[in-house]
Amino acid sequence: MIEGLTTALLDTSRDVFAVSALLLGFQYFVLRQPIPHLRRLLVGLIFVVGGLAFFMIGLALALFPLGELMATQLSSPQFVFGSDEVPTTSSWWDYGWVYLFAAVVGFSTTLAEPALIAVAVKANQASRGAVQPWGLRLVVALGVALGITLGTLRIVTGASLVLFVAVGYVVVIVQTAFAPKFIIPLAYDSGGVTTSTVTVPLVTALGLGLAATIPGRNPAVDGFGLIAFASLFPMITVMGYAQLAEWRAGRRIRAGQKGKNP
Repeated sequence: MIEGLTTALLDTSRDVFAVSALLLGFQYFVLRQPIPHLRRLLVGLIFVVGGLAFFMIGLALALFPLGELMATQLSSPQFVFGSDEVPTTSSWWDYGWVYLFAAVVGFSTTLAEPALIAVAVKANQASRGAVQPWGLRLVVALGVALGITLGTLRIVTGASLVLFVAVGYVVVIVQTAFAPKFIIPLAYDSGGVTTSTVTVPLVTALGLGLAATIPGRNPAVDGFGLIAFASLFPMITVMGYAQLAEWRAGRRIRAGQKGKNP
């Protein structure tokens, strides 16, 4: 444990040093301004290094093994078919528990994602309360749950990743042309912030464990790709929610106009 912690601290310090050197260099040599509260900044950097190091150790000890274990157990022939062999007539629907687990993992980890919480709070402030943080988080979490579920279905069936992603981005492009303009940048950012510290480890472990268990799948080829689904589908759900809200608002307005002009 001590050796692992030392290695993690050294690796994290090296990574944080590069970012810190860049920021301090611009502050001193480009902007030519002193750094306010330098002591507090240095203490914060120490906390960042320590927190990241412990987080990386936690991933290795808990989240990655847990995700792979759950995926392996849920997709094992003993659990799915009640025997040690996969029947020749097996169907994609036999892995229903895997899809449910993927949806729950995607939904719950997205709600706990710090990056999404930060974006939701800033969106609420920038929109002066028009965008509710909890509502945005729920819609994004629903998109991630849908994306991870389809991603696991792709692994089970062996379908083409390129086909799934291409169709998804076609939907995004079409929605972008018709969605309310104010929601488009937020929808695109919502797709990016979902792939962060909480979601990525469990989702990656889920894909690798699933691909390692299902016959005919290669973890190096089929185990990855779930993160692309986690980034893609929140854009669809956020713009879809805005389109639905705009349609309902227009319907109420039209209903009110008909009531005034019988």
